[in-house]
Amino acid sequence: METNISLRTGTVSGTFMSVLPNILSEDIVKTIFLAIVGAIVSFVVSLLLKILIKFKNK
Repeated sequence: METNISLRTGTVSGTFMSVLPNILSEDIVKTIFLAIVGAIVSFVVSLLLKILIKFKNK
């Protein structure tokens, strides 16, 4: 089956245009905040695991 690029583009842009009015600025701020918190937690856990592995191998 051959995929038509204009059909794909139309579907993606139509979906985006229908979702766009439903996104509130509060949701965007909340998403950015949660992404930052998630990145910080991931970084701290990685550091703690690295230290723990180093300590355990001694």
